[in-house]
Amino acid sequence: MSDRPLRFGVLGCAEIARRRMLPAMRAEPGIRVTALASRRPETADAWAVEYGCDAEDDYAALLARTDVDAVYVPVPAALHGRWAEAALRAGKHVLVEKPLTTDVRSTSALLALAAERGLVLAENVMFVHHPQHETVRRLLAEGAIGELRSLQAAFEVPALPDDDIRHRPQLGGGALFDVGLYPVRAALHLLPGPLSVVEATLSYRPDRAVDMGGRAVLRTPQGVTARLSFGLNHPYRSRYELRGSQGRITVDRAFTPPADHRPLVRLTDGSTGPDGRVLQLEAYDQVARTLTAFTGAVRAGGGGALGSDPVLLDEAVLLRDIREAATAASVPTPARSPL
Repeated sequence: MSDRPLRFGVLGCAEIARRRMLPAMRAEPGIRVTALASRRPETADAWAVEYGCDAEDDYAALLARTDVDAVYVPVPAALHGRWAEAALRAGKHVLVEKPLTTDVRSTSALLALAAERGLVLAENVMFVHHPQHETVRRLLAEGAIGELRSLQAAFEVPALPDDDIRHRPQLGGGALFDVGLYPVRAALHLLPGPLSVVEATLSYRPDRAVDMGGRAVLRTPQGVTARLSFGLNHPYRSRYELRGSQGRITVDRAFTPPADHRPLVRLTDGSTGPDGRVLQLEAYDQVARTLTAFTGAVRAGGGGALGSDPVLLDEAVLLRDIREAATAASVPTPARSPL
């Protein structure tokens, strides 16, 4: 494509679009928001005035526009597959909120369609673009903690409002898809694969129809274990710790750090004393970095690193296997007949 800004359309006026993505798009010189669509015309009109773009009250009408190169899809998770497919078939590059879809077959089909059309298809998991995790991976590669043995990762958030869409199963709600995805993706990002599910549990409340939290244990062929926890009704926790034969690496505020937050990577080994040493890194805006990565993949010709990333399918398989393992664990074992 030419040097002109990448022209974005936004399908859906979700809170994350207004709070994080639209301001970041407006600040990015390589992006111009051309149009946004909402099922509520008054919302689309108000947001369009705020962001200096056109409003559409129909998603299909936005996808038909010739002045839209790429679309951002923040609709509820259960609708991701439908509208990502429609956007790809309309010839648009696609950035979808996580999870990409809620089932493995749909994820596989979308990846195949994007590859066939030569288009970038990306899931908006932003933390993987923050440099603090590259620092961690460098330390692991350098053997800073010896032989890697385990990962513990957690993402838990306080209770959501009663009417939040993440409480609605028909819209793809639940803790696993919303916050559980983060520690799963951390395991994929930091550990040698492939990963398999050893055991898992999901917790429920009588007044909710979706899972409200859970735990999972994963393992690599080399015997490295990942113990993951997540929840939608917990004190805030966003961290991971990697343990090796000679020390450990700890990262707090790992998944959603503010743009002005200076990350702290704590390294504890035999040479650093009981408290270890702290690497204080520069503040970094992972939202801006995600958009830069996406536009870079598009300018590289489509179907680039983001569009063909096999981790998207690996992630979908693990999320499915965690749910299946948790379901199997919750089924009572029939009592054996006495001999």
